[in-house]
Amino acid sequence: MQAFLKGPSSISTKPPAAKEKGAASAAGSSGEGKRLKPIPWVEKYRPKNVDEVAFQDEVVAVLKKSLEGADLPNLLFYGPPGTGKTSTILAAARELFGPELFRQRVLELNASDERGIQVIREKVKAFAQLTASGSRSDGKICPPFKIVILDEADSMTSAAQAALRRTMEKESKTTRFCLICNYISRIIEPLTSRCSKFRFKPLSDKIQQQRLLDVAEKEHVKISSEAVSYLVKVSEGDLRKAITFLQSATRLMGGKEITEKIVTEIAGVIPKETTDELLLVCQSGSFEKLETLAKNLINEGYAVAQLVNQLHDTVVESEDYSDKQKSIIVEKLAEVDKCLADGADEYLQLMSLCALVMQQLT
Repeated sequence: MQAFLKGPSSISTKPPAAKEKGAASAAGSSGEGKRLKPIPWVEKYRPKNVDEVAFQDEVVAVLKKSLEGADLPNLLFYGPPGTGKTSTILAAARELFGPELFRQRVLELNASDERGIQVIREKVKAFAQLTASGSRSDGKICPPFKIVILDEADSMTSAAQAALRRTMEKESKTTRFCLICNYISRIIEPLTSRCSKFRFKPLSDKIQQQRLLDVAEKEHVKISSEAVSYLVKVSEGDLRKAITFLQSATRLMGGKEITEKIVTEIAGVIPKETTDELLLVCQSGSFEKLETLAKNLINEGYAVAQLVNQLHDTVVESEDYSDKQKSIIVEKLAEVDKCLADGADEYLQLMSLCALVMQQLT
């Protein structure tokens, strides 16, 4: 009997309705009843319908109209990462076509897929030319078009983007395109003029805090209010990053309360005491102390690029320095950031930066 219950046949003995319901509630449940497969919380709590999308009111309003039966224009979503661009269009497509037709009606190509001019001419064109037919089993109206989602469209070559122009116009009866990118300036002008553009704003602190608290509650995570605020601060409007940090911190603590200190360690942020100490050593004028501190920073494994970002905020907001001092230091920060991006040695760049700060402060 035990062997029978453990076998795969026991899974199929459930009625299909219960099975579907379980799949639908997988995103919202926190593992009660049936044991769910462990999936990242980012995927687990991805919005399942348009109403769950946070903070992007204009886009949600347009998509709701199209869900009510109005037509959908070609869309161009742009904005910083982790603000819900891909989640929004996938949630809308699921609502439009239902789970049965979703796979037939939606073609999603990401930057990880090959998307050169050949793929646009063959794969996308062939998909766009197919006639959209079939009705939903639940009786809801199914729109007579398909959706092509081109994620990370700003990494497509200009030639591939140009090849898309004609297909967009020619197949407008049967296909809608949704381009998603971080930098709209990298999309060629003819494509942007064919789409309704929507900018996704970085999420407000309040919305992020609310989402993080919801996830923490569903996953039974203990977290202090200071830690939530700090999570929001270090993720800079990127909800995906915030939820990932929360999951990492939960695994690290193993059921204990998550504090601000733990979030600092997980996020790789340099503690404020360390940056303050660095500025104090620069003011002291002792090059030996500075060299020791710089070596310690590198040995601790802190990223100098992260230090540059934090020093920038500290220097700009500080009232201890004159405007001239601030402008010289900030200019040097920009130079160091560029050198680090080009692959320069971290220790040398840090010493170069600190030497200039010391010169200015003494």
